[in-house]
Amino acid sequence: MNTTATTNDTDLLRAMRGGAADAFSALYRRHQGPLYRFALLRCGSDATAADVVQEAFMGLLTERFRFDPLRGPLQAFLFGVARNLILKLEEGRQRHVALPAIEAAQDGDDDAELDLPMDDGGPLARVLDNEAAEQVRRALAHLAPHYRDVVILYEMHELSYAEIAGICQVDIGTVRSRLSRGRAALARRLAGWRTAPDLAQA
Repeated sequence: MNTTATTNDTDLLRAMRGGAADAFSALYRRHQGPLYRFALLRCGSDATAADVVQEAFMGLLTERFRFDPLRGPLQAFLFGVARNLILKLEEGRQRHVALPAIEAAQDGDDDAELDLPMDDGGPLARVLDNEAAEQVRRALAHLAPHYRDVVILYEMHELSYAEIAGICQVDIGTVRSRLSRGRAALARRLAGWRTAPDLAQA
């Protein structure tokens, strides 16, 4: 198959399942970067993120993970696969110290005081390109996983509420709540780090 940058995912998948190695390579080149960035921010480990990406693509190749184009785009499907793989890895590590109450709060709790104005300056992806990148990554790592999912998918990858709801297998209202709480917790932690040097110099 002669693949181009404009060949759609469905055609590439069809060709891949017919044995076209270049179709698989094209899909990998197209989706590996965003998937790896999601996995890295979600789990915080280069090695684990690389393993998750490899397993997701091998599962796609072998049809262990069956993609249905009628249920949404391939990228969202791959994000969902990666998230599920990470959740399985985390199941064996759930011996952590409890998170602070603001970050571990349940979705059903009143989150009115946690709501912050939306940032009109653009997604957090832009922040990650400047000197605050490491602080943002560290702040994301301290979010409860279900908040981290929606913040990364919405802010970094600019997915819609509906797409995130499908990936995380929750309703849109829950996505909105988690995004609000996740943003609030992230902003508080970043604000604390910004003021810490000033306090140290006082």
